[in-house]
Amino acid sequence: MAQNVTLADYYINVNCIDIEDWADSDAAKKQRLLTVAERTLNVTYPKYTIPDTAVYEFANVLAIVFNDTNRLAQHGLTGFSVDKVGSFNFKDARVGSPSDDLRKFIPQVARDIIGAENGVNLAARRVGWTVL
Repeated sequence: MAQNVTLADYYINVNCIDIEDWADSDAAKKQRLLTVAERTLNVTYPKYTIPDTAVYEFANVLAIVFNDTNRLAQHGLTGFSVDKVGSFNFKDARVGSPSDDLRKFIPQVARDIIGAENGVNLAARRVGWTVL
């Protein structure tokens, strides 16, 4: 389903806490964020119905991960200063890069929404066997 930026704006404004990066994005970037969020969720959970609200939650997180400041860190910048304004240093210069697996940014709330829609419990971590 093609995501609707207007509906996403409304949902994010009402239901999310940290919305500044989403609100500061232009319509084209918001559409890209929605498209990538929907595609990533569909690939990650191919057997499940993905509600629009889960896509909106994930798109808002992607707006934060790929905001202007974090993009500098993703490209390897460890810090910068603006004359007479301030100095900014990145704790971890590799916040996430475009080549990273976007699934690691899926918030638990999006997993919960998908789980509720499909009657399953989707945890962020999977249980697996380990040989010691």
